Amino acid sequence: MKVELPKLPYEYNALEPVISEEIMRLHHQKHHAAYVKGANAALEKLEKYNKGELEINVREVLRDLSFHMNGHVLHSLFWEIMRPPEDENKPDGKILELIEKSFGSFESFKKLFSASAKQVEGVGWALLVKCPNDNFYVLNIEKHNLMHIAGFKPLLAIDVWEHAYYLQYKNDRGSYVDNWWKVVNWDKVNQLL
Repeated sequence: MKVELPKLPYEYNALEPVISEEIMRLHHQKHHAAYVKGANAALEKLEKYNKGELEINVREVLRDLSFHMNGHVLHSLFWEIMRPPEDENKPDGKILELIEKSFGSFESFKKLFSASAKQVEGVGWALLVKCPNDNFYVLNIEKHNLMHIAGFKPLLAIDVWEHAYYLQYKNDRGSYVDNWWKVVNWDKVNQLL
């Protein structure tokens, strides 16, 4: 049941100048790797507990598993839905149709999603999720272990923990969010539908 750090679908410098190579290396090799390590440690404790080989604080271990596994899942999605920057980067196809149905227009969606990302309290994510009836919602996720909503599928995610942007954008999260739209891989988002 071990999870593994995924390989990025591009080189570490591929998202420059939007996201620097240094941030991508640290973010992937250190931060995401730490979530993988934490998830695997929790899974190992649970396996030993289930075999009667170890006594654990079940609530604590499950909280650790939730935090680290959700960090791993969100980061894996984050890497996949980005690609080298384009100045005029807009969705098309089914994703555009569903965004327009749910938000009125792409511009309205982008405004809401950006505001969500810029206003996450502390550390977290902004997500576009699809619910079973094809409605879309924008959600804020604070801390990884507070993210799951049954039946909702994440399609688009921006990491607004400081490790995702601080070395390059300092405390200007807004500029990071505004520039991030240039690297969204809408083809991949369409595939996720």
